[in-house]
Amino acid sequence: VQLQASGGGSVQAGESLRLSCAASGRTLSTYAMGWFRQVPGKEREFVAASSWYGGSTDYVDSVKGRFTIARDNAQNTVYLQMNSLEPEDTAVYYCAASRVAVPGRRWNLYDYWGQGTLVTVSS
Repeated sequence: VQLQASGGGSVQAGESLRLSCAASGRTLSTYAMGWFRQVPGKEREFVAASSWYGGSTDYVDSVKGRFTIARDNAQNTVYLQMNSLEPEDTAVYYCAASRVAVPGRRWNLYDYWGQGTLVTVSS
């Protein structure tokens, strides 16, 4: 499966962005999906995940209540709605797909990765 992430940009603190991860080649409903982010010089950080068919979701504590992962199976796309953005959310965001039912936060259990989209939040 090929993943194409988009939707990043530069915003002010408190504003919102919606990231999209469009898939081709296979239907996303049969994959668990995750969003990760990375700041240069730091390790990749888990952000959010949705298990197979969207049965369960998980979020890192720092984004709970602000970010929402959602699937649109008809569009074969996964979204990350990001509200109340903070400067600490600045990073390159990656979407990933896993053949494991519930890979959770373990990035090494994700098999396919998108190219990344940059989110910059200024104070």
